[in-house]
Amino acid sequence: MTLMCLPFKTKGNYTLPAAESKRKSDTNSETFHHTPPGSSTSRTPRPTAQREKEAEIGRRQAQWGGPAPAPGRPEDLQAPRHSKDEQSRRLIEDGLKKNDFLKNLDPPQINAVVDSMYLKHVKSNTLIIQEGDEGSHMYIAAEGRFEVIKGGKVLREISNGEVFGELALLYNAKRQASIRVLTDSKVWALDRKVFQQIMVRTGVKQREDYIRFLQSVPTFKGIHISVLAKICDLIRVEFYPTDKQIVKEGDVGNTFYIVSGGSVKVTKRNPESGVEEELQSLHRGNFFGELALLNNDRRKATITALSPGAECLVLDREPFIEFLGPLDAIRETVWEPIEEPRSQEVKEEFTHIALKDLEHISTLGVGGFGRVELVHSRREKKTFALKCLKKVHVVQQQQQQHVYNEKKVMLECKESPFVIRLYRTYKDNKYIYFLMEPCLGGDVFTMLQKHHLFQEATARFMTACVVEAFDFLHKRNIVYRDLKPENVMLDSKGYVKMIDFGFAKKVPPASKTWTFAGTPEYVAPEIILGKGHDRAVDYWELGIFMHELLVGRPPFRGSDHMKTYNMILRGIEAVHFPRQVSKVASRLIRRLCRAVATERLGYQRNGVQDIKDHDWFHGFNWSALQKGTMKAPIVPQLSGQSDTRYFDKYPRNKDIPPDEFSGWDKDF
Repeated sequence: MTLMCLPFKTKGNYTLPAAESKRKSDTNSETFHHTPPGSSTSRTPRPTAQREKEAEIGRRQAQWGGPAPAPGRPEDLQAPRHSKDEQSRRLIEDGLKKNDFLKNLDPPQINAVVDSMYLKHVKSNTLIIQEGDEGSHMYIAAEGRFEVIKGGKVLREISNGEVFGELALLYNAKRQASIRVLTDSKVWALDRKVFQQIMVRTGVKQREDYIRFLQSVPTFKGIHISVLAKICDLIRVEFYPTDKQIVKEGDVGNTFYIVSGGSVKVTKRNPESGVEEELQSLHRGNFFGELALLNNDRRKATITALSPGAECLVLDREPFIEFLGPLDAIRETVWEPIEEPRSQEVKEEFTHIALKDLEHISTLGVGGFGRVELVHSRREKKTFALKCLKKVHVVQQQQQQHVYNEKKVMLECKESPFVIRLYRTYKDNKYIYFLMEPCLGGDVFTMLQKHHLFQEATARFMTACVVEAFDFLHKRNIVYRDLKPENVMLDSKGYVKMIDFGFAKKVPPASKTWTFAGTPEYVAPEIILGKGHDRAVDYWELGIFMHELLVGRPPFRGSDHMKTYNMILRGIEAVHFPRQVSKVASRLIRRLCRAVATERLGYQRNGVQDIKDHDWFHGFNWSALQKGTMKAPIVPQLSGQSDTRYFDKYPRNKDIPPDEFSGWDKDF
């Protein structure tokens, strides 16, 4: 469920550029023009369209995998192990490697999953999975017969060794089908919490091992540990079978290697005899080719894998320089603690406004956690958006920490013109309240549904606003994690502001966070694979956002969440771009949606400047955007601070929640 995502379902008319209006008429869509509410041509969305819209919002709800184990020492994150014979281990391992999602796990992760799965006996004529139920376990059929049922219809039987229910490893998703047990059977089972432990433990251990290896290399002597942690993101693992030549004497070198498993031999050609002579063997922890990170010198020797093969950590010079810069410059840098910009706790002019001073005007949005109301103060000639969160629902969904995070992040970001402004918060026995600026132009999702897609000038402006928001957030070590058109709204000038910071999180430099968080069609590969993530995921989402603005849909969209994730893991290169998307726009999207996080534009050493300098933004006036002097391509037609024409109408709230007295919000 989306944390505090109260979709601002909107309607209404906008002033658009002539080119935008022309294109919409060309595609047989409604041209936007000013229609006063209550006039003969003013109407609310048709029931069918409204149902379709609500269904679309439902399928696009953000998902949260629950609190992940806190990264600490790997030995403190040990998952339970269950003994099994070799045949069972092979069956489980083969099943994992045949599964479209789980085959992407690293070998240590697969081994840990095999170790932690336990045997479960199930009776015939029972449902091990019930369609519509929320699940927390994945299974592998070990013995017996099972059938898949969806909507009361039998689809097929499950084979022994086949994985089912794997989406439950990521978050509390509703089961898409039922699995009926036809005979007394056995399955291997794994629950989500254990899977999360495995992913965090293997990720932390791998990172520690990489840093330890790098610290042993003289080339990296004196480099700050935070930089070594970033270098870890560039490392890839390669296996070389017996007698495979890894580097050849005389070739130009551009790759550095650390032996992480097995052994290699070093040979050099005798210039007099022409015979290849063995000089030495290298083992785990030894390294070669370190000068390749500095220059284009030719290899001084040949390196060949010994039996039964060798595993190496590999670091290439070009991505190293793109991500971090030249090694010499890094070694000469004096590393000092970076002080973050300080934030003011509450906007002083509104501390005098009490909750009882606020009067209801209308409802802007509703959702599972509560409502968003347009209110005004008896003391001010000003309207506000008041987000009201049911405390009991927050507790039921274990979202207490996210509510605290949202408040902290929004207060810290209130100086950004591209982030919705939080003025202050309130609380009582039933609700937590966020008093915010109102964005009465409506959300981009509704606008996009009506337009179907935007011309590049409009998409460019909206994308630029998000780039500025990300720049502000990332300078404060804040990762957003839930960009999508529903979470972007227009203010009265048509400028885009980001809302809903329920998934935003502080992630210090060179650190990672491990919780699954995000909207299925927008999540980055490293979130799906539980590899640990940071601000790089926001640049992935920026590419998806661009695609949706230009095409009308995200590039990855399957019939269910797991199919969507498998499409994401196949990568952006498998996506066909429609003809209306220019080549320069598609190039930027592909640069943002690189599977390897360190290759994403915006995440490399020049930061968001690389995005601003991209050809797609050629001639764009970033200074005017920052100053708010650029005219927006879409300007809402508003009569005043209480004009809600771009929002659907809702009845007054009659769903009064019970009191909640656990005290989790005592410091809120």
